[in-house]
Amino acid sequence: MQITLLGAGHIGQTIARLLGESGDYEVTVVDRSPEALARLAGLPVKTRVAETADPQALLATLRGQQAVVNALPYHLATTAATAAREAGCHYFDLTEDVAATRAIHALAEGAPTAFMPQCGLAPGFIGIVAHHLAQSFDTLQEVKMRVGALPAFPTNALKYNLTWSVDGLINEYCHPCEAIRGGKNIEVLPLEGLEHFSLDGTEYEAFNTSGGLGTLCETLAGRVQTLDYKSVRYPGHQALMKMLLEELQLNQDTETLKAIMRKSIPSTMQDVVLVFVTVSGMRGGALVQEVFARKIFADRSESHPLSAIQITTAAGVCAAVDLFREGKLPQRGFVRQEEVALPDFLANRFGAAYQQSRQVESIG
Repeated sequence: MQITLLGAGHIGQTIARLLGESGDYEVTVVDRSPEALARLAGLPVKTRVAETADPQALLATLRGQQAVVNALPYHLATTAATAAREAGCHYFDLTEDVAATRAIHALAEGAPTAFMPQCGLAPGFIGIVAHHLAQSFDTLQEVKMRVGALPAFPTNALKYNLTWSVDGLINEYCHPCEAIRGGKNIEVLPLEGLEHFSLDGTEYEAFNTSGGLGTLCETLAGRVQTLDYKSVRYPGHQALMKMLLEELQLNQDTETLKAIMRKSIPSTMQDVVLVFVTVSGMRGGALVQEVFARKIFADRSESHPLSAIQITTAAGVCAAVDLFREGKLPQRGFVRQEEVALPDFLANRFGAAYQQSRQVESIG
């Protein structure tokens, strides 16, 4: 299968390695940075320098390809999807941006090819898990989805290190969040809804962030009383982010905030990803709760070290592409994450990264 991969950042490099070394994909990686592409030397992939923000340049790179995997910043998602539609190739991405997903949904209407956004961790795998658990209930009461990409060794006041895109991080902290309350679809404010919980002996906090639900609000509309998604952090993070974004009004000057974070907060490859889903409802006349809780750790191998967020995000989109190639997903139109069967995902050679994680047995 011929695939163009847009973006050679940390996640793009991991996707390129997984797909390129699988033997089933002819991968061409496109990025505007020759330096980023140079890091792919030695991999069985082709590279091409192009201005990825230019619609015509994007279109030229996609013509003749069967599929495109978009690992560019979220604000280029609609541009890339539009080029994919015009080029007639299937489209997969990692976006958490709600507006971009709605635009891609519109592009997919009547398309002869498939459009599958949100193929990462959250949105992505988290929605696959939640939908799978929900199917075993006669009636649904509550679906709670919690995900954290966290430093394994927090040392600063924010108790946070940069583990993924700063653009994506600030985007999800600043935009309204979809939820269902009392059976009705609503919007809630980011950074609100603070809660605390312990998992595997460690204390965490969680709060509303945008985009993590994917399309579940639409899919479960009329079937569930409460549905929400929250990002997990170490205690104290939310209060400091509220001060920066609201009291210092950096939510109105996000470029300055991003610059500050890039300059002052170190990135880390030593991270851990938490996936924590609880679903409750009626089954056989009794109120029952099901829990899915996992920790995925960084791979510290000397030859190819990978952060936990690289592993989980790349596994999500590569598994989606692989399942699509095998005919286990719809072949045209808009494809939702919840159309992926969790057993198929975990049995997939790429999705197995989540199986190799440690299942958390006790929740406090």
